[in-house]
Amino acid sequence: MAVALNRFFDESATPPLSERCYVPDYGLQYRKWLQLTSKINPIGKIHPIWGHFALFDNMQGFYKTIFELQEKTGARLYHGWTMFFYPSFGVCHPETAKVLLKSSEPKPKHTMGGSYRFLLPWLGDGLLISGGKKWERNRRLLTPAFHFDILRPYVQIYNDVAEVFLGKLQKFCKSRQSVEIDKLVSLATLDTMLRCSLSYHGQVQELGDSNPYVDAVHRLVDLAIKRMISPWVHPDFIYGLTANGRENKRLTKYVHNFADEIIQSRRTALRDDPDILNKRRKDFLDILITARDENDKGLTAEEIRAEVDTFLFEGHDTTASAICWAIYSLGKYQDLQEKVYQELMQVLGDRQKLQWEDMSRLRYMSMFLREVMRMHAPVPAIARHLTKPLNIEGVEIPANFTVDIVVHAVNHHPDVWPDHKEFKPERFEDEAKLSRDPYSYFPFSAGSRNCIGQNFALNEQKVLIGSLVKRFKVSLVEGHVYEEYPDVVMRSQFGIKINLEERA
Repeated sequence: MAVALNRFFDESATPPLSERCYVPDYGLQYRKWLQLTSKINPIGKIHPIWGHFALFDNMQGFYKTIFELQEKTGARLYHGWTMFFYPSFGVCHPETAKVLLKSSEPKPKHTMGGSYRFLLPWLGDGLLISGGKKWERNRRLLTPAFHFDILRPYVQIYNDVAEVFLGKLQKFCKSRQSVEIDKLVSLATLDTMLRCSLSYHGQVQELGDSNPYVDAVHRLVDLAIKRMISPWVHPDFIYGLTANGRENKRLTKYVHNFADEIIQSRRTALRDDPDILNKRRKDFLDILITARDENDKGLTAEEIRAEVDTFLFEGHDTTASAICWAIYSLGKYQDLQEKVYQELMQVLGDRQKLQWEDMSRLRYMSMFLREVMRMHAPVPAIARHLTKPLNIEGVEIPANFTVDIVVHAVNHHPDVWPDHKEFKPERFEDEAKLSRDPYSYFPFSAGSRNCIGQNFALNEQKVLIGSLVKRFKVSLVEGHVYEEYPDVVMRSQFGIKINLEERA
């Protein structure tokens, strides 16, 4: 669920105000930055005013620029300039990524250009964004929510959600119409999150292909990305005066109200019947409300909402991205789709639905899904904020800078993946025998801040993809353009359209 959701662009490494142009020694500091950046690959030719922002208009252009850089130079570390104000840094190779992932450095949330700062009003200081002692405490409190005993009964919920999802696809199959799956998958993964984590049954999928919560989440992400690459609206007081700033505030209020209503309803139920937890399975929200630390202190109302908002966003949006690209890959590689299907039928035998015990038996499907997430990283980039100087590739990056970890570029670095453009699930067949660096592939992040919900997400993917392949043969639509569009998660620029044929 995350996967590592800990992750993405801008990472504009903004030093504190006292180190920028508001003090007399800015000229000296600027010369030091020029000297530093002269030792590191630039991402391209610099514009005298716009810096390296002149090279791209959106995140798609940014990733294309990074890919071209590493193909030409084999770069592991790069720099770019945010207009002519200050430099930013990023890594795109396992050797440089691991330096940051193995460190205890936090996410960038309070620097002027730190990308996570733009999500803070919406997601709050939850596991995705928080750091230090608070993150350590809350991670400990939430870990029981992902114990195998909690995850086991969720497989039935995955199956129930998949049944509704397949019912919607069945209509397109019968009419022999192609279907764009992006929103349908988003609704299915949101339905899963609401049922599993909050025991909320709101007929999310049945109510329509456009759910206001899903639309609000996508729009909030879009607004955050636009703000990241527009330094003139980084200051909060300026952004608040813009139309986008006002829209952001309105949508943030909507998603907060959505979460608050569910939380308050559960608090009331627990207060009215304290024995309710002994009558049914305990879900994520129960654990949030009842968790206590070593000082018998629980989470505040604000902390609970932050974790709910984080979990709903990370748990549905990142998993939806992985599932969408998995369906695309099934359609594109028909021979591999047949391998997934044959393994599935062998595991199922006479049964109709997957069970908990089947998850570890779907070996080829696991390899297939891992290759999907390598080819199309669900979370294209993450970042860390340096609280102290850090040596990367023999260059000391000063404290108070933010460094991007471009996951999508690591997954395609030619030093590690010389055939990175080829889709080959077999590359994950027996990793124990491979000499590949464990930091060469981390779809759910790595180190101490790896994704707490990765087993939840993988099992959800297996059940939904398994259910789909069991009922339908999937093919792509001739003439439709399939193109990645990275933002906070990996989307498709023109949607993923498929044709469906019911299996005999």
